[in-house]
Amino acid sequence: MFKLIKSALLAGCCFTFSAAAGALQVGDMAPDFQLPGADGKTYQLSDYRDKQAVVLAWFPKANTYGCTIECKSLADNGDKIRQFDVTYFMASVDPLAENINFAERTNADFPLLSDEDKSVAKAYGVLAPSGVAKRHTFYIGKDGRILKIDTNITPETSAEDMVRNLAELGVASAADAPTKNATPSR
Repeated sequence: MFKLIKSALLAGCCFTFSAAAGALQVGDMAPDFQLPGADGKTYQLSDYRDKQAVVLAWFPKANTYGCTIECKSLADNGDKIRQFDVTYFMASVDPLAENINFAERTNADFPLLSDEDKSVAKAYGVLAPSGVAKRHTFYIGKDGRILKIDTNITPETSAEDMVRNLAELGVASAADAPTKNATPSR
């Protein structure tokens, strides 16, 4: 009996370790995606490679209290974020129609992406057991590698925190960018 329990515990530990080993980490290449935005355009991460840093801020559910506060923080402080050579998105697994409504309600001046089939959320490891995205923000360098994964998001200060993180990560200022920020879109 003891051997059986010991074997089960060992197998469980190995499973936990292998599941954690597959999680994205700083330095990994960010999984590419192609997602529709609430602005009617389609965005693909690889379009930004060698051009601009990208911030991908996952949120759980459009039109909910915390997500509304986070989106408004980013919309109200977009001028501070755009001081960096970066394109930033919020993304959820909500249907596109919900994100369109959410973008209009919050006056979002940046793209809200919809991952309706949840494949990108799974690739980023943010899909919660409840079926919504976890509130995690990924900072992706020009080279496509993950610079930081922020899992401790405060909706009220999300814009200020994003600005601080971009500065700490050494993301170039927009003024130093070789060309004006041209956002690739399809």
